[in-house]
Amino acid sequence: MKKYTAHIELTEEQIMQKLESFCAYRERCESEIKQKMYALQVPTSDYETYLNHLKENNFFNEERFANAFAYGKNAIKKWGRKKIAMELQSKNIDTQKINQSLLHIDEGMYLLKLEDILAKKSKAIKETDAYKKKQKLIQFAMQKGYEYEIISEALKHISI
Repeated sequence: MKKYTAHIELTEEQIMQKLESFCAYRERCESEIKQKMYALQVPTSDYETYLNHLKENNFFNEERFANAFAYGKNAIKKWGRKKIAMELQSKNIDTQKINQSLLHIDEGMYLLKLEDILAKKSKAIKETDAYKKKQKLIQFAMQKGYEYEIISEALKHISI
């Protein structure tokens, strides 16, 4: 049995308050804010007004979002630069901002994280043939978004 709920019209103030708290919770990009406005059933003709207000009052900044996203995905999820860049592109972030945010990732920590995940994955792979095991590790790291050159460098530092 379906529940039917009556749609309640939100005032401009209520919409603005919801959008401000949505942006204050964590860094957001324009596409996420537009999705939220769609969910709140804001007329598309009003999107620019709300976006301008949020931008002027520093509730969202795509550069700040890209930096936080890149740092978080690398530090916590251990994603590589390629996967982070693809995800930011899917959120319609400017290529220049993406490249800038990727520069903030510390190169030494990047390589250490990769070596760490490869060492853990190496222990989990049951393959006995060293060549096949190495190929599986390369494939795994590439799926995480790491570049082949860096994967090759990291594999030299771990025991397979």
